[in-house]
Amino acid sequence: MIEILVLYYSQGGAVRDMAQLIARGVESVNGAKARVRTVPKVSANHEATEPDIPTSGAPYAELADLEACAGLALGSPTRFGNMAAPMKYFLDGTAGLWLKGALIGKPAAVFTSSGSMHGGNETTLISMMLPLLHHGMLITGLPYSEPQLSTTTTGGTPYGASHIGGSMDDRPISDDERKLCIALGKRLAETALKLS
Repeated sequence: MIEILVLYYSQGGAVRDMAQLIARGVESVNGAKARVRTVPKVSANHEATEPDIPTSGAPYAELADLEACAGLALGSPTRFGNMAAPMKYFLDGTAGLWLKGALIGKPAAVFTSSGSMHGGNETTLISMMLPLLHHGMLITGLPYSEPQLSTTTTGGTPYGASHIGGSMDDRPISDDERKLCIALGKRLAETALKLS
C-alpha cells in the first residue's frame, strides 16, 4: 500500500474541499491511500500562534509526512497569482529534505482556488511547482483526455485542478471541477504506483 500526501492550506474552505475530492481520487486506486494534512496560518504579529493541533479538520503536516509519502498533491488558494504565505512558509522549511534528496523521483500534482476566472489560478499552480521541481519531484498535470478540460466554464487547467470560488468564496465546487479533482488524485496515485 502506498500513501499519497494531500497537503493544503485553506482559509475559506474551498481548497480543503478540493483536497477531500483529490483524496477520494487517490483512494479509488487499488493499493493507494491518501494522507490529508494542512499547514497553520502565519502572522506578522510575532506573538500570534496557532495551536499545536488544529481545532477541526486535517492535522498539521510534518516533514516526516513528506519524506514518507510516495506522491504529493499540494494545494493553496491564490494570493495575487502566487501560493498563500502559510504554504510558502512550510515549503521554505524543507531544506533538510532537499539536502537528503528525500523527494527526488516522487510524483507531485498541484491544485488551487481563486475568486475569479482570471484570478491567477495558472500562475499559482506554476508557483507551487517550482519548489517541487527543485526537490526533484515529477510533476503530473491533467491531460486533455479528461473531457471536462475542454468543456468547463468554471475551473480546471492542464497544470492542475482549480476552482473559481467567487469574490466571497461562496461558489460551490462545480461538477466539472469536482471531476477534475478526482481525476487528478487518481492520476497521481496511478503514477506513484507505476514508479514504486
